[in-house]
Amino acid sequence: MEAVVELEEVTVSYNEEPVLKEVSFSISQGEKVGIIGPNGAGKSTLIKAIMGLLAVDQGNIKVLGGSIDENRKKVAYIPQKEKIDWDFPISVEEVVMMGRYAHLGLFKRPQKEDRQLVNKSLEEVGMAEYKERQLGKLSGGQKQRVFLARALAQGAEILLLDEPFAGVDQTTQEAIYALLAEISEQGKTVIVVNHDLKRVEEYFENLVLINQRLIAYGTAETVFTHQHLQEAFTTTQKTKSAQKELVVIG
Repeated sequence: MEAVVELEEVTVSYNEEPVLKEVSFSISQGEKVGIIGPNGAGKSTLIKAIMGLLAVDQGNIKVLGGSIDENRKKVAYIPQKEKIDWDFPISVEEVVMMGRYAHLGLFKRPQKEDRQLVNKSLEEVGMAEYKERQLGKLSGGQKQRVFLARALAQGAEILLLDEPFAGVDQTTQEAIYALLAEISEQGKTVIVVNHDLKRVEEYFENLVLINQRLIAYGTAETVFTHQHLQEAFTTTQKTKSAQKELVVIG
């Protein structure tokens, strides 16, 4: 299967402090991939780097065989919920229509075909009856469904989601995952930052385990092992201990 996301020796820093160090892996079309690791491991940074929202210090990222700028229309990004202004007065239908903007061109208005695609996308995620409702008045799970509908309306080939299961109950998590599985079956690639390790083996075919550097990448069965998890989380504890010592010494 053709690789749609490729990272080669990628390093990313905040304030000259490396957050990702020489990370390399590739993801094939249609895969459901979970990105896991401890807090502060660089999971969200990785997603933002793929989207071109953060500069890469060194290395190379290819998306659909080229740069993200060349293929941005084909990639949908759903950030963490706290990064979104839920009080902004916008309806569900308007949010999903935003997925069509890149296809409309400057100053062009949505056409009948765009509205039909928006309605179809809302139906696919079970949110058609809420299309007139203000986004901020929805539950956490409903909001995630709306953003998935926007990705469908966009016609995205790759979906990048940053912790979509955070703050929702188990039933809602399973409903969101079922939608992601359906999207994957359509040949689209789904890449998800996931903080909860309890269900990752069920939810994802492949896993990326990182703690600044790549610890392991492959099938859930080969990555989600005691040895790999111990390596990832022990490194975190050692780093925290070193930071405490530096504070004491300073």
